Amino acid sequence: MADSISSTFHRGSCFCGSVSYEVKGTPIMSAYCHCTLCQRLNGSAFIHTLHFPSSSFSWTHPAPQNAVLDSYSVHGKPWKIRWRCRQCGSTAASHNIQKDKWSVWGAQLERGVDGKILDWNLLRPTAHMFYTTRMLDIDDELDKWEGYPEQSSRIQ
Repeated sequence: MADSISSTFHRGSCFCGSVSYEVKGTPIMSAYCHCTLCQRLNGSAFIHTLHFPSSSFSWTHPAPQNAVLDSYSVHGKPWKIRWRCRQCGSTAASHNIQKDKWSVWGAQLERGVDGKILDWNLLRPTAHMFYTTRMLDIDDELDKWEGYPEQSSRIQ
C-alpha cells in the first residue's frame, strides 16, 4: 500500500488552467494556515496549504514554463518564491529555497465530478497553524498551533 500512496500524483492548476503542476505522494504537511501573510495574499480568513519535497513537484503546462509564469517574493521572506499565472494572476505554488520544498493550495487541486478534491483522505489538513492570528474560531477536532505544527506551542 505504501508504494501505491508514494506513487500517487495529485494535479493542480491556477484559476484559468494556463499554469498546471503535479505533486507526487503524501504531503510533508497539510494544514489550514491562519497567518496574516496568507490572509492578505488570498483575501481569506485562512487557506489549506500542503507542503511537498522539491523532488515531488513538477510543472506540467507546456514549455517554456516561464512564458505563463511570473515569480515574486514578499518583504521579509525573500527565500520563498511564489509563482503566479501571467494570464489570470492567481498564485499556483511557492518554493521555499531554504528548506527545498514546494507549497500548493488545496483549493487548486483537481476535483472529481462531485466537486470534492481527489484523494482527500491523503491530502486533508491535520492541523490549524498560526491560529493565534485567526480571523474566526474554527470548531473542529484538529489541533491548533501558534506556529508550525510540532514546532510551536499547541494552543488547543
